[in-house]
Amino acid sequence: MNQIELVLFDVDGVMTDGSIYIDAHGESFKKFNVKDGLAIELLHSHGIKTGVVLGKASKALTERCEKLGFDFVITGCKNKLPRVEAICNELGITLEQVGFVGDDVLDLPVMQVCAVSFAPSDAHLLVLQQAIYITQAAGGYGVVREVADKILVSRLGDLATVYDVLLKKIVADDVKNMEQ
Repeated sequence: MNQIELVLFDVDGVMTDGSIYIDAHGESFKKFNVKDGLAIELLHSHGIKTGVVLGKASKALTERCEKLGFDFVITGCKNKLPRVEAICNELGITLEQVGFVGDDVLDLPVMQVCAVSFAPSDAHLLVLQQAIYITQAAGGYGVVREVADKILVSRLGDLATVYDVLLKKIVADDVKNMEQ
């Protein structure tokens, strides 16, 4: 996993538990795990780009993904592989430098060609059979954080070292903001 330059995620069933809540006005919303937000910042602190590529599209979903700081937010895309290849071309990397996290059959074409694939423990059976790593977490319950930890521990050896980089960055950013 040392070659990973980009980690891409599906959202529904990975970052959420796949549930869609609909209020009295017909507006739908989803629940995200706050621990996953720190995972995106953690990957960035180690120079790894991140993105989401998902089949559905909604303004709220795009806003949440942008707020989390993903480098790429691709929504409304059921045929994901061409979009993933386009991101690779934009970054000047190959699919062998991409990690992908998916939970359903639309994710299989990308999972089959990227360097490393992950699936939540409650993913579709075909995805579980394809994934190189299956998380202990189910979709929506810290999958992103578990994937980030796995990738970075494989590079650096232990969690303390992985998080030390992030903690030092946060302290430096706070000092910088206080000086302004």
